[in-house]
Amino acid sequence: MRFVVTGAAGFVGSNIVKGLNARGVNDIIAVDDLTQGDKFRNIADLRIADYVDAGVFYDRFAKGHYGPVEAVFHEGACSDTMESDGKYMMHNNYTLSCELYAACQGHGTRLLYASSAATYGGSATFRESPEFERPLNVYGYSKLLFDQRMRLECGARFDRNRHQVAGFRYFNVYGPREQHKGRMASVAFHQFNQFRADGKVRLFGDYGGYGPGEQKRDFVFVDDVVAVNLWFLDHPGTSGIFNLGTGRAQPFNDVAAAVVNALARPQPPLDAAAAAARGLIEYVPFPDALRGKYQCYTEADLTALRAAGCDHAFADVQTGVSRYTAALSAAS
Repeated sequence: MRFVVTGAAGFVGSNIVKGLNARGVNDIIAVDDLTQGDKFRNIADLRIADYVDAGVFYDRFAKGHYGPVEAVFHEGACSDTMESDGKYMMHNNYTLSCELYAACQGHGTRLLYASSAATYGGSATFRESPEFERPLNVYGYSKLLFDQRMRLECGARFDRNRHQVAGFRYFNVYGPREQHKGRMASVAFHQFNQFRADGKVRLFGDYGGYGPGEQKRDFVFVDDVVAVNLWFLDHPGTSGIFNLGTGRAQPFNDVAAAVVNALARPQPPLDAAAAAARGLIEYVPFPDALRGKYQCYTEADLTALRAAGCDHAFADVQTGVSRYTAALSAAS
């Protein structure tokens, strides 16, 4: 069987290619835009059948140029939440996705696509339902609009689509192969590099009614994201929009403490307060550019995912960050 992964040289996309390779699947068409050339490193050690530039793929795929394709993992998107060019964002994240969906349905190809927890924005409830969807930026809106389009095309219960369509609202994903993301890389990645360079990590101070480093996110390890994508690949009769997080919000302080403990190896391990007291964690003023655009709390409601039958067990921050820092250390 042939598969397509868009955004294949990106963070989640390259990890999905790796996950398929681990199953012995090599007939993979990798789609991306390598204008940022160093992204090639994410797929250099992986096995693919072909690479296609994103600028030509969508039209060729619609015309059936690549023959029978079992499933498309659609990870390609502009994921910069600070991007202000709405026209670019909507074309990249919405228009191309709509064209891809239509082509997949026409060719009998399943579509597994990346949505985002940014669709919830300012909401305090993270359930896959319109009343909780309040994006704070054009990125979140672009992802939400495609989800809404899928609800219209497939029906509220996703029972009108002829072939599987599953969208995943990724929460805060971290893990290997994200080094190209720059400022949009995970807090764990930045803290690893901060500690290596300065012997300490930095977190935002007070904001949004939360104390220093106490803003909470649902941090999910990329291996878990891949596992859920592949679970849906194995269950072609399951469609819908699903949260993909751990179901447990943890403060940024937990991430910082996990990084400090993994790299400094204090005995006994330190909590964030003890690490801050030793100068290993530093709190910095919250940036004005993020005020009103920042989610201080996210926690995936996994009710729909569990009801679909996916019982994958997710790593907590302490476990996932320890594995990640070990991988970063080995690569450096």
